[in-house]
Amino acid sequence: MTSTMTSTMTSTSTAATDEAAVRSVLAKVYETWAEHDADAFAALYTADATVVMPGLLHSGREAVRDFMAAGFTGRLRGTRGFDVPRQVRLHGDTAIVVSEGGILQPGETELPAGRAVYATWVLVRQDGTWKIAAYANAPVRTS
Repeated sequence: MTSTMTSTMTSTSTAATDEAAVRSVLAKVYETWAEHDADAFAALYTADATVVMPGLLHSGREAVRDFMAAGFTGRLRGTRGFDVPRQVRLHGDTAIVVSEGGILQPGETELPAGRAVYATWVLVRQDGTWKIAAYANAPVRTS
C-alpha cells in the first residue's frame, strides 16, 4: 500500500510540476510579446510548429518569427497579448491547453467585446523542455 501511495504522490507531483512548466511557457510567450522580441517569442516554438488563426497559416518556427517581427514593427506595435488558461491537460510528453485571451491595443486596460479569442495550444516536451508545437485561435462568439 505504501508503494502505491508513493507512486500516486510522485505521479501527482510530476503532473503538478509539468503543469507549472507548461503555464510558464505561456507566461513567457506574453513576456516576449511585451518586449516585442520576435526571436525570443519564436524560440518557444518547435522547429516544425504550426500556427493557425482566422485566415492565416504559419508553418515552422521561422514563419512564426517572421510574422511576429513584422507585427511588432507594424500592427502589433505597442500591443499586449494575453491568454488565461482555462484547461491544462497532460498526456505524457504532450500538453493541451485551452485558453481565452486577446490583444490589448496601446492604452487599453480591458479587452473590448468582440476581440476575445479562444485558443488551443499543443505543447511537447523535447529534451526536457516544453515547446509549443501548435497554436490555433478563433473569435469568441458574443451571441
